[in-house]
Amino acid sequence: MTEMNNKYEIILYWSDTDGLYIAEVPELAGCMAHGASDSEALTNVREAIALWIATAHEFGDAVPAPKGRRLLYA
Repeated sequence: MTEMNNKYEIILYWSDTDGLYIAEVPELAGCMAHGASDSEALTNVREAIALWIATAHEFGDAVPAPKGRRLLYA
């Protein structure tokens, strides 16, 4: 994993519906993962980030640069 992959904001939360921790990467559309523990969800989402970026490169799609700061919500 490159250094850039560690700079995307990750939102981690517990889902009562799924009975799992969910980790989402808002800057990478559809990039998310889950796990039975918070650490498992974070490990899985870091792998998902790497796969998301590799797939974007494979198809010639743009990869947004991480903002390196907390996203703002309205």
